[in-house]
Amino acid sequence: VAISPGKNFFAGGFGGVCLVFAGHPLDTIKVRIQTMPVPGPGESPLYRGTFDCFKQTLAKEGFKGLYKGMAAPIIGVTPMFAVCFFGFGLGKKLQQKTPDDVLTYPQLFAAGMLSGVFTTAIMAPGERIKCLLQIQAAKGEVKYAGPMDCVKQLYKESGIRGIYRGTALTLMRDVPASGMYFMTYEWLKRLLTPEGKSPNELSVPSVLFAGGMAGIFNWAVAIPPDVLKSRFQTAPEGKYPNGFRDVLRELLREEGVASLYKGFTAVMLRAFPANAACFLGFEMAMKFLNWAAPGL
Repeated sequence: VAISPGKNFFAGGFGGVCLVFAGHPLDTIKVRIQTMPVPGPGESPLYRGTFDCFKQTLAKEGFKGLYKGMAAPIIGVTPMFAVCFFGFGLGKKLQQKTPDDVLTYPQLFAAGMLSGVFTTAIMAPGERIKCLLQIQAAKGEVKYAGPMDCVKQLYKESGIRGIYRGTALTLMRDVPASGMYFMTYEWLKRLLTPEGKSPNELSVPSVLFAGGMAGIFNWAVAIPPDVLKSRFQTAPEGKYPNGFRDVLRELLREEGVASLYKGFTAVMLRAFPANAACFLGFEMAMKFLNWAAPGL
């Protein structure tokens, strides 16, 4: 079947919605753990770990607390995954000489990296706003009334640059990670396909497994730049004049290399179900689109 970036766009959007529903509660916990204040001497940390943060959030804010700030990712993630899968489809199509060409793994990695460049343009401002809203809820001070108010205030304070702060870090996180994401998914799909069958006929458990593992490989590459990015995007204006190099130096000096893998448990717990849901949503939407509009 010829690759259709257009179908990828719509199916990717649907996959994105599935991902947010499955993964948002653990995303809230990840950001709260990554940005909690360093405990003073003799103080115990605010959260002892992922499960403690989960328990405290449920106890204080109920089930709704886990879905705080979900409107922004749904609005942002749907077009973002649409663009992400579109970029991957386009990256694959550009490297094919004929529609039947089977791409090599480095080619799939390159197509995945292209999708990472595409998504960063949409992603960087959305991520910055999401982080700011998530930590103000945890700190208890209300500076921004909501996502649009946050955009307005950032724009007033420092123009378009304020909204796009942390873009280089988002690129560093998403370009290699997206390459890894799609390459792993395609590799596992081929691996799980029985002899003589097409990877498009994979069973639901196989798609869930391939998607979940792709998410884990994606984050294994993405966590260190993600920690730096969360820190940099939520820091007060002017705290890190040289950008992420300052953030990296401070983190390594104060908390050592392990701090680059902060929030690891929350990320990995979320990565599997969220990305399994995403790829299953994507594959189901693709099947529907191929059935509804075979010629596109």
